[in-house]
Amino acid sequence: MSVVIVGGNECMTRQYKKLCQSYQCKAKVYLHKTIALKNLGSPDLLILFTNTVSHTMIRCVLSSIRGQDTIIARSHSSSMAALKTILEQYAA
Repeated sequence: MSVVIVGGNECMTRQYKKLCQSYQCKAKVYLHKTIALKNLGSPDLLILFTNTVSHTMIRCVLSSIRGQDTIIARSHSSSMAALKTILEQYAA
């Protein structure tokens, strides 16, 4: 399963990827608005940590995903517990 995480804490990027690997998921983490956000491809799961990203970044990501069979999960918190809860729900 491919997972794209948008937002979160910069110092926890490696831990996000490691937790996703424990659920047999490949993860990409985008913390800042970049050109790559417009070319996300078609991930199976998109996780938005809404507390740490701007509205324009969320709109950009959602417009690039529109029309695909991507599951979108939103979480206000960007903690490891929040990510684990989302992964248990969708990747288990």
